[in-house]
Amino acid sequence: MNVTFEDTELETLVLYHRSKKYKKYQLNSKFLSALDRVYFTMLSEKDTKGLMQYSFLHYEKLKGVGMSSVRIMNGKVERLLFHEYEDGIKITLIEIDETHYGQR
Repeated sequence: MNVTFEDTELETLVLYHRSKKYKKYQLNSKFLSALDRVYFTMLSEKDTKGLMQYSFLHYEKLKGVGMSSVRIMNGKVERLLFHEYEDGIKITLIEIDETHYGQR
């Protein structure tokens, strides 16, 4: 599927593992490895329906916001949020919701 980015800093992080905006993540090699796995999995699928077969992604359509998300790492709260289109997806941001999954 076609994967594009809304944010050039996020694109730079995903493709080149560098970013001023996401500096915290560029220093975490485990996170970057997981991010690569998610990104290449998304590229390998024909459409978003194919993402449902990967349990590690926890793909879900978010109600009320018109976006979908996938988890980047097991046990972590960061998720990639994206808009779905006929020809692919456009990744918007990395969501960091500290209250998600019952964490406070």
